Amino acid sequence: MKLGGSLWRSPDLSRWMSALKGASEAITLVPGGGPFADAVRRAQPEMGYSDAAAHSMAMLGMEQYGLALIDKFEGLRLASTPAEASEIHSRGEIAVWRPMDMAGAEQVPASWDVTSDSLAAWYARESGAQSLLLIKSVDAEACDPESLVDACFEVYSRELEVYVAGPKALVSASSIFAQGGAVGARLDFALTPRKNKP
Repeated sequence: MKLGGSLWRSPDLSRWMSALKGASEAITLVPGGGPFADAVRRAQPEMGYSDAAAHSMAMLGMEQYGLALIDKFEGLRLASTPAEASEIHSRGEIAVWRPMDMAGAEQVPASWDVTSDSLAAWYARESGAQSLLLIKSVDAEACDPESLVDACFEVYSRELEVYVAGPKALVSASSIFAQGGAVGARLDFALTPRKNKP
């Protein structure tokens, strides 16, 4: 699951974390960059550092957001690889992926076209996952589908079942996660959301 960085100051963040903790399936959480990646993007024009440097700095921003989540919510542990995540899952905890050790420039292009959404899809495929849930601060039905993900997401999400969940999905998230189900709208490879069947 990818937890959107835009949720960092939303009351929905605690509600999502509560729902995730009751899930019957093992969860690896990919944190967005939140305010930390935003700072990298804002400073780049002024400082003039390269996209390669910005890419690494933005991934560090994801790790910062992950560390903040671990500090704020119990039952979360950092994982650099799928093997480490599996060990965390075996203890009944949620793994929080830190991308720096695994997703270097030789693996994922250093570009703003590859954001934490594409990194989440890349990790999901590398780990052998079949599905990916993108938790956003907006509902898929309320906006242009192509604005929900970055330019490279379609490439990295191939062969994955992708769902996008916003505030509306919180109403039933706890019960659906507890039963091992998926919430939100299904996103197909044409980037057209369609309502997920209950």
